[in-house]
Amino acid sequence: MKTSDTYLFSSESVSDGHPDKVADQISDALLDNFLAQDPKSKVACETLVTAGQVLIAGEITSDAYVDLQSVVRGVIADIGYTKGEYGFDAQSVGILSAIHEQSPDIHMGVVRESDEDQGAGDQGIMFGYASCESDNYMPLPIELSHSMLQILSQIRKEEPDLMPYLRPDAKGQVTLEYNMDRTPKRVNTIVLSTQHDDFVKPHDGMSQAQADRLMQEKISEDVRRIVIPRLIEKYSSKVQNLLDDQVRYLINPTGRFVLGGPAGDTGLTGRKIIVDTYGGRAAHGGGAFSGKDPSKVDRSATYAARYLAKNLVAAGVSDEIKIQVAYAIGQADPVSIYVDTYGRSRVRETDGEIASMLSSLFDLRPYHIIKSLHLEAPIYRESSAYGHIGRTPRVATKSFTDGNGRTLTKEVELFAWEKTDLVDKVRGAFHF
Repeated sequence: MKTSDTYLFSSESVSDGHPDKVADQISDALLDNFLAQDPKSKVACETLVTAGQVLIAGEITSDAYVDLQSVVRGVIADIGYTKGEYGFDAQSVGILSAIHEQSPDIHMGVVRESDEDQGAGDQGIMFGYASCESDNYMPLPIELSHSMLQILSQIRKEEPDLMPYLRPDAKGQVTLEYNMDRTPKRVNTIVLSTQHDDFVKPHDGMSQAQADRLMQEKISEDVRRIVIPRLIEKYSSKVQNLLDDQVRYLINPTGRFVLGGPAGDTGLTGRKIIVDTYGGRAAHGGGAFSGKDPSKVDRSATYAARYLAKNLVAAGVSDEIKIQVAYAIGQADPVSIYVDTYGRSRVRETDGEIASMLSSLFDLRPYHIIKSLHLEAPIYRESSAYGHIGRTPRVATKSFTDGNGRTLTKEVELFAWEKTDLVDKVRGAFHF
């Protein structure tokens, strides 16, 4: 029986205008506003968006005052929902709040007399992953999907004359063909569905189906002519060579995508956890990120596990690695640490021995994760679309308004968990 020497793997991303991502951005923008005034704020904020409505619910304990209405409308406007015809716009959307304080039973497990004894905000398992298949140690299917949609969003917001019909909602998907040794061979298929204006109307006997086909043809042409060349230009020749002239393109494959965003599909915080991480290429513990302050290890420990995985691969310990950490609520130390190098390790230590070394490389207690990665700062809105993982670390200046109407300016470090400043320590531990 003949067997293939390659296999296909796909990952998807969604734009900042996708309903679930609208919800994530609102939750993280609210979190940032609380942390900007009170870094010790305890926030677990969930958002639901639908046609003409936003519902905010969850638990918040903080000394800060935040104008919820102003923050929510600002996020929606930034994304681009500013027209009534979208069925969801910043000025007219109704906003409901069902916020209450954090449970005291959780609070007593997190807040301790000694800061270093801070317990995990919940039990659970978290994963970090890294691979040498891209320059930023991410799986290429999700990396390319994010990049394609970021380019589309940039065109919509900054160069609207290029594709003037674009609306905020979009989804992208990239399928890669891999060799059996888990190395990329070529890009097989690119799927892109973008919301658009109804810019061709039936006329002179034209049917709606014919008008839809003309719109689809125009969008497909523009994606191939404008978006894909910009995508290719972003990468080194190693990645460019994977995008040959045999790539299959499926652009708006249903033929029409006018009704979209929250008017077309209800969005919820935390429903795109695979988009937020590794596109399904690695395991996920199931906990969402957006709207949660860093005492919730669903968020902070996932970032820490990525930080360790990326530095181990960057240091040359393995070409690919997955790390699992697990916590019990109210306890500071992880209950377990697990490592899988997929048989691609470059050191003599076993996966179990590598796992036992991780705590000496980086303190995985919640307090130390938060301090080391600067997670009490208002840094989260930027992570809430186009991936929490695989982003470029940078310093940014952000402005917020406090309860007295004063402007607060904060200089923050974004995506510190993507830094590779642990490489020398890793190499020393493994005697490179």
